[in-house]
Amino acid sequence: MRDYIETVRKLDPDWKPKEPEEPVEKHKSTFGGPVVSCLYQEQETLRDEDKDIFDYCRENDILRISQALALGTIDVNAADDEGRSLLHWACDRGRTELVSLLLFHNAHINMQDAEGQTPLHYASACEFSDIVEMLLEHGADPTLVDHDGFQPHEATDNKEISEMLKEHVSFGEHDKSPSLLQSAN
Repeated sequence: MRDYIETVRKLDPDWKPKEPEEPVEKHKSTFGGPVVSCLYQEQETLRDEDKDIFDYCRENDILRISQALALGTIDVNAADDEGRSLLHWACDRGRTELVSLLLFHNAHINMQDAEGQTPLHYASACEFSDIVEMLLEHGADPTLVDHDGFQPHEATDNKEISEMLKEHVSFGEHDKSPSLLQSAN
C-alpha cells in the first residue's frame, strides 16, 4: 500500500488520501470481521536469492514476475501452502496492473484456495471495485461459493461492489463453463 501511495503522490503531488468515515477497526464485513487484507503482514526483509514468486507478488515486482512468466520459469497458477495463487495475492493486495498481467497470461480466474475462495472473493472482501470489475469482465463466476457457503457479494459491505456482483449474476454474464476447482486439500 505504501508503494501505491508513493506512486500516487509522485503522479499527483496535491493528492490527499480520503479519511475513512469511521476508524478502520470499526469497519466490519459480514464475511468474518474487519475489512482488511487477511494476507497482509509485515514481512521480514529477504535477500533476493531467498525469495519465491509469492514474495515478488507481495512486493508488486511486476517486472520480475513478467520476466518469469515470459521465460516460462513459473506456473502462473502455482499455489502457496494455503492454495492461494498469484492472482489471489494480487487481488488481495489491490494490485490492478499485476492482476491484468496474470489474466493476460491465462491465470485461472475461478481458482479456489483451500477455503474455497476465489480471487473474486478476495477482491470483494478487500473492496477493490476496479479489480472486481476487471475479474467479471474476464469471466469470473460471481456465483461460486466458498466452503462456508458465501458468494463474493456476501464478502463485502461495499454497496457498489455488492450491486455490481448481483447485477452480473442477474444478467447471467458470468462464465458458464465449469469452474476450475483447485485447493490445497
